[in-house]
Amino acid sequence: MEYITTVVAPYLVRIVMAILIWFVGKRLIKSLTDFMERRVQKSNLDDSLHSFLSPLVRIVLHVLLILTAAATLGIEITTFAAVIGAASFAVGLAFQGSLANFAGGVLILLLKPFKVGDFIEAVGFSGTVREIQVFYTVLQTTDNQKVIIPNADLSNSSAINYSAYETRRANIKIAVSFDSDLSLAKQVVREVADNHPLVLKDPAPMIVMGELGDDGVILYVRVWANRTDYWSMYFDFLEQVKEAFERVGVEIPYRKMDVHITKND
Repeated sequence: MEYITTVVAPYLVRIVMAILIWFVGKRLIKSLTDFMERRVQKSNLDDSLHSFLSPLVRIVLHVLLILTAAATLGIEITTFAAVIGAASFAVGLAFQGSLANFAGGVLILLLKPFKVGDFIEAVGFSGTVREIQVFYTVLQTTDNQKVIIPNADLSNSSAINYSAYETRRANIKIAVSFDSDLSLAKQVVREVADNHPLVLKDPAPMIVMGELGDDGVILYVRVWANRTDYWSMYFDFLEQVKEAFERVGVEIPYRKMDVHITKND
């Protein structure tokens, strides 16, 4: 009984206290993170920063909780920290890719080449940015697929952000037959551009002869539209040009082949 009283009992008390600290700490962490989520939703904090910080805060709080519970059990924190440091070094060597992804995520949030909601093209994929997590970024493609890209790849490669500016220029090539009136074709395209409701007047549309193709003249058409109207304008503009060409008799060329037959007596 004396042994139990002097030796075992203190350890039991520490174990019970550590268990209590663990469960209470878990509840506090949940309450704190939920409160942070509500505050962030009401604030003007960038969605990209929000999706990155939330899991990071959870990880830090859980590490602190583990250290507190370990200290309650009587484990020396300095020794424990040294063990964690050595283990972290070994784990870091084993998970260099994950650390690179973490560093890439930090760079993306600091430099802001894109944010949640932007439409980007990078590392062979294009889509809308839905999440920027600690280690990876989630894209939603136009055909509603989920693409998960490591942050290290995104931070170390070129990317196109189609949502960076409010307006976009459409670079359209329109072929006209050699037998058609080039001036008339340019006039028709300009009228379509001037009358189209989604084509911006400033900058002004540009229609020039760009090259001589194998089957006809290639017109280079440069028209501007608001970013949100780009694809609607692009497809409708092409359709209206074709219909206008048909009305005035401008021919759109198609590939032809001349076959010469030689008859030997």
